[in-house]
Parts: sequence; structure tokens; C-alpha cells
Amino acid sequence: MQGLFFFLFMNSLSFLTTISTSTDTLTSSQILRTSQTLESSNETFVLGFIPGINLNNFYLAIWYKNSQDTVVWVANRDNPLQNNSTNDGFLKIGDNGNIVLLNSSSNNNLVWSSNQTTVTKNQLVLQLLDNGNLVLRETNVNDPTKYLWQSFDFPTDTLLPSMNLGWNFEKNTEKHLTSWKITGQNPSTGDYSYKIDFHGLPETFLVGSDRSLMYRGGPWNGETFSGLPEAKMQEDTDSIVFNFSWNEHGVYYSFSTINGSIYSRLVLNSYGQLQHFTWNQSTKTWSTKYLYVFLSDDCDQYRKCGPYSICGAHASPVCKCMKGFVPKNERTWNVNDFESDGCVRKTNLDCKSDEFYQMVNVKLPETTKTPVFVNTTMGIKECGDLCRRNCSCTGYANIFVTNGGSGCVMWFGELVDIINYTKGGQDLYIRQAYSKLGTPSSPEFGASSGIKWFQSPPNAVAGDRIVVLPAKLSVNHH
Repeated sequence: MQGLFFFLFMNSLSFLTTISTSTDTLTSSQILRTSQTLESSNETFVLGFIPGINLNNFYLAIWYKNSQDTVVWVANRDNPLQNNSTNDGFLKIGDNGNIVLLNSSSNNNLVWSSNQTTVTKNQLVLQLLDNGNLVLRETNVNDPTKYLWQSFDFPTDTLLPSMNLGWNFEKNTEKHLTSWKITGQNPSTGDYSYKIDFHGLPETFLVGSDRSLMYRGGPWNGETFSGLPEAKMQEDTDSIVFNFSWNEHGVYYSFSTINGSIYSRLVLNSYGQLQHFTWNQSTKTWSTKYLYVFLSDDCDQYRKCGPYSICGAHASPVCKCMKGFVPKNERTWNVNDFESDGCVRKTNLDCKSDEFYQMVNVKLPETTKTPVFVNTTMGIKECGDLCRRNCSCTGYANIFVTNGGSGCVMWFGELVDIINYTKGGQDLYIRQAYSKLGTPSSPEFGASSGIKWFQSPPNAVAGDRIVVLPAKLSVNHH
């Protein structure tokens, strides 16, 4: 029976033709062999096969034509085509409408498939677009919303302009970057992923291979993610536009180039670093616009200091309790074991007389695992009044720093993973028991982290309901 299937399959291949000239499209009647390529019409991107460390292993990949060692997407990253001769493997559009990569030297075993489930009887084509997106579509359909499958929905380690990362709430699908095992050498799944968590305020996370959270980038503040202030300082505002969209349909992060002729890419490398490269046409090389070295100091470690504490990269020790808090476990704290217990309040709150102090230049506390209230239109005064009236509210802040600040986020639990910066960051208002001593002394981490005090109004009441509001947001920055 297997022999009959193989005979029928090989007989069906006799009706297929290989592409003979450089083109951006593969039809249902054609196959793409390992020695052949597709090329986007603007001659920017190439689809073809690249060898692995083992030269008999091949991967279906997309790369830049002018920089052939710069691979931006790999289909079969964890299942290479084991190819003993130049033309043993081939790519085709299968009878069921899937893109399939087959190995003809081993009974045409399936190596990789697009696994798309939409069935159509219409003629299909596979096309490499000018933006680097490989799409499967019906022959006469050019509407991007009607593509049957596209590589942009399945990123590997690279984000290109017009790609996005994040969540589609309607389809319950997610897109993220995952590093190569060895950047530039082994494209199999690596140790790091860069993802967006949409619970609370959407935040970026660096995730390890064991799904452990290693670094939190903070929520989007209208300019950048609050835990990446260096991105705002180092970005090339003349050529790059960063976009963030957050509404009832989904949450996405992307970037675009003002000058469409500029080649630009964001890459998560095998060391867990997020690099932004731009092509230098004069030198024919890639230059790094900015580099996120996530784990460059102790404060980058996720939840390094535990609850109600602040991490300062240039302080000694790096972790200190917030004003009005003391180490929960003095013994472990004194041997620099900060993470396990963190800090606790020195004096219990009584709601009516509670005060709020303002911290500046900080990464806002985590919102994805702590109950929060989110409203994108409320101002900081209204936000503060609402927090004061709810005795469970532990802190509040503006969501956005643009145009003088706007939006409201309130926390109703422990405040964790706060970092103090010398520049950048945001203002955070912390609930504190009334201090008979008046205005406190200067903060622990430098003059830039100034503290201001605000007392609760006398009519503060307890028991307001905690609500996580759906937020509507679509912003860009350049």
C-alpha cells in the first residue's frame, strides 16, 4: 500500500514544473527546489534554502539579497531538511492548500507544513512580498486581510517594519520573537523569547526557555516601554517610528521607517539581547541603532528586590525598602537575599489619614499579576482622588508621559519590580501611613528621585470596587 501511495505521489509530481527564472511567486503547478529561490519584486528579499552547521541539513528561509548572511525568517527551524544531494528537497503548494516542504530522498516525507486550515478550491499562489512577508493567497486576491497564511504571523528572531508582536484577541493568537540557538549559525529554537503580556497594562517580558520571567520591560508610556528608558534616549527619531496599538481587538507593538528605502530590523539574539539594526548603504554594513542588554546589571533581574522595595543599579546595596517600609526578614536582607521576602510596612494604614508620596524616574510596578484599575482618559488628579477614596489602593500613576501626562493606573496589591533611573522613567504615587514628623528626608537613590507628600482628604472611604477597565489606545511615536 505504501508503495502504491509513493507511485501515485511521484506520478502526480510529473505534472509539476520547477521555476526557471527569478520570480516572486510560486504557483500550484510549480515546485521550488533547494537550489532555487524566489525574489521579491523590489529585489530586497530572497526565499530559498540555507545550510545548517551540518552542511547536509537545509532550512527554508528568507534573507536580504544585499546581505545574504542576514536571515530574517526560518520555516523549519527545529526540523531541518536532511538533504544528501542538491535537489532532494522541494517546496510546493499541497492539494489541501497547505505549503509543504518535502524530502524526495525519503519517500517524500513531510519536513514542514504551514498547517493553515482554510480550505479553498480556487487556484493558489505563494508570493514573497516586498516587505519580506511570505503569503499564501488566492490568485486574484490581494487584500492582506484575506491571506490564507503569512510568515509575518509566525516570527522567528526578527521583527521587520510592518510586522508586529502581540495578541489578536478575536483569534486568540499571539506573536513573539524567539532567539536562535546560536545567532548566525544554528536557527533552532533558542533560550529566550520576547513577549507582550496584555493583562493589566500591556508589558514586555524577556522569557527563558523554562518559561521563567527574566526581565520586565514595563508598560508603554506613550514614548517607549517604561523599563527601557534608554530606547527613548538612543532612538533615531529621524528615520524610525515606533507604534503601539491597544484596544478591544488586540495589543500590538511594531515599528516602521519614515524612509521606505532604509533597511531596518529588530533582532533577539542568542544572548537575550534585543538589537536594532539599520543598513548603512555607503559601507554596506549593519549599524546598531540601539541595544537592549536586558540582564546587564542586577536590577534587570525580574523581581530582584521583592515587594515594596526599589532597585538602584548604582547603589550599594542595590535594593532598599521604600520610605515607610522595613525588611520583612532582616537576616536574609542583610546577606543580600532581597528577592525572597522584600519589605513590609513599618506602620499600618488607617485610610482616612493616609498620605501619598511621589517618586520620580522609576519603572512602574508590575501590573500583569497584581489587581489594577486602568483608565486611559482619566487625569492624575482624578486618579489620585479615586485611589485615596479606596483604602485598598496602594499606589497610582499616569499611564502616559506625553503631553504632560494622562491616563490612570492604580494598584491594589503589592508593588513589585520597581527600578530607579537617573533619567527617564515615570512618576509613581505611593500610599503611606501618616507621618507626624512631616516631610521625610531625601530618598535613598539620588536627588533625581525626589519625594513629595500628599495627604488624603478627610472624606476618604473604604470599599470602592476594584475594576480592571478595558482600555482603548492607539499611539505612535517618532
